[in-house]
Amino acid sequence: MTEETRDLSVDELTAGMRERLGENSGLDATIKFAFDDGRVIFIDGKSEPNSVTNEDNPADVTLKMSLETLNKLRRKEINSMMAVMVGQIKVEGNIMAAMKLDQILG
Repeated sequence: MTEETRDLSVDELTAGMRERLGENSGLDATIKFAFDDGRVIFIDGKSEPNSVTNEDNPADVTLKMSLETLNKLRRKEINSMMAVMVGQIKVEGNIMAAMKLDQILG
C-alpha cells in the first residue's frame, strides 16, 4: 500500500504538515485538529518560525474530527466543506482561519 492510499498516524500527519508548512507559511493563524481519541495536531502559523506540534494549545480555530476523516481529506476522498455540512468535521472558532488551510496544505 502506498503512502497516498494508506491511513497515516497522528505522528506521520504531524511530520507531514510540519514539512509542508515550513518556517513562514503566511498562515498567520493557529489551528488545532482535535481527534476523537483525544490526540491533537496544533499548527502555529503565527510564531516565527511556524511550528506544528501535538500540544493541546488554545487555537484560533479547532477542527474536531476522526483520524479517519483527516486521512480521507488528505486522499481527497471527501470534500472539506461537505464534511462540515454533514457533521464529520465540527468547527469551533474562526472559520476563516480554517479556510486558509487549503492554500497551505492542499
